[in-house]
Amino acid sequence: MNEQVAANPLGTERVGKLMARYAIPSIISIVINSLYNMVDQIFIGQEVGYLGNAATNIIMPLTILLAALGMLIGDGAAAYMSLSLGKGRKEEAACGVGNAVTLTITTSVVLLILFELFLEPLCHLFGATDANLPYALDYGRIVILGFPFAMIDGTFGSIIRADGRPKSSMVGLLIGCITNLILDPIFIFIFHWGVKGAAFATIIGQILNAVYFAYCMLRFQTIDIKKSDLKPSRRVVRRVLPLGTSSFITQVAAVFVVAVINNALVKYGALSKYGADIPLAALGITMKVSQLVTGIALGIASGIQPILGFNYGSGQYDRVKKTYKTALASSTLILIAAFFIFQFCPQYIINLFGQESELYMEFAVKCFRIYLLACFLIGVSAVTGIFFQAIGKPVPATLLSLSRQVIFLIPAVLAFGHLMGVEGVLWAGPFADGLAGAVSIITIVVSWNKIFRKEETNR
Repeated sequence: MNEQVAANPLGTERVGKLMARYAIPSIISIVINSLYNMVDQIFIGQEVGYLGNAATNIIMPLTILLAALGMLIGDGAAAYMSLSLGKGRKEEAACGVGNAVTLTITTSVVLLILFELFLEPLCHLFGATDANLPYALDYGRIVILGFPFAMIDGTFGSIIRADGRPKSSMVGLLIGCITNLILDPIFIFIFHWGVKGAAFATIIGQILNAVYFAYCMLRFQTIDIKKSDLKPSRRVVRRVLPLGTSSFITQVAAVFVVAVINNALVKYGALSKYGADIPLAALGITMKVSQLVTGIALGIASGIQPILGFNYGSGQYDRVKKTYKTALASSTLILIAAFFIFQFCPQYIINLFGQESELYMEFAVKCFRIYLLACFLIGVSAVTGIFFQAIGKPVPATLLSLSRQVIFLIPAVLAFGHLMGVEGVLWAGPFADGLAGAVSIITIVVSWNKIFRKEETNR
């Protein structure tokens, strides 16, 4: 073990302690990030009603796409940084991070311009109805202005964690979320700005978060970034981006999933007693609440990425194996607890988002109980996908990311919706979660010994 590796706690500290140090701040960071939209939904539901919540669900794919590109760059740079540091190559790590900074700023500005120009047709694409379109446009035009700051938050947060500062990453997101939480009721209930108030609260929080992360990026602990590192290098970018592909595809697939689901809900909901807007609002809330809980599993997975990458790069395979197994067990246990809450207490969660008609409550309860029936398997997919991404194997990571969202969920939504109507759309959720979990288990079982035997032979 070289001196740089021996001096880094990622390669020497007890795995359980190390996981707590990295995973807990990562969990809090991802949960806080999920709270941005969820807090908006709670206050919008109380003041505007379910049409306002349906509108935020229309805009959600745009924010997911932004997050996808942030993860492509940020998670890729973080994985590249961890692997490079594990091999003792600090200059390569610095160059990867510098390129990520430039890509983040450029990409976010381009997205802002495109989304502002084409917002209305995008809203129609994602299932807007005549009733909720005005709310969606009001909310979207403001939220999009904060996209450069939101992308900085997502990208820089991953890099800061890989630098050995998970608490700093968490603090930045806390700043943004607390700001949003304070300003939401002021803008919505006191100023009566409705969905516009929620949007303004969101972007102000994102701006403060971005300012803090920019400050953190000037004070790296493990690398020294030079101006030359900021100049885009095709060679470096081609190495960084594939390592973030798994996270990117997961999020981009979510955009297509939301588009397909929203349009299916509008189509089949209009043929049912619930109408088009109730299913759109109810499942939107269900998905945001589930993102909050599954964010714990994703936080564990994201938190262990630097540990996996560093130890794999330095050849400490026993630590890699122990980290993966511990993360898999803990995330699954947490999601089992969430499963029981979703099945037996959905009414209490739904009431947080406003008191609506009995018909709305009836469908919302169905959303939680049916759509999240197999949520306890999500941890298997999340941890296994990050495992392959962290050790520099983007192909299986990408395939696992595609399995749930694209290969299983979208076809199931179309088929089950056609066969069973609006409730069939809900049954597509557990169907996809179950199959994706099974594929993840089979993939890791088949690959496990081959991965470590091959690497040990090559050393």
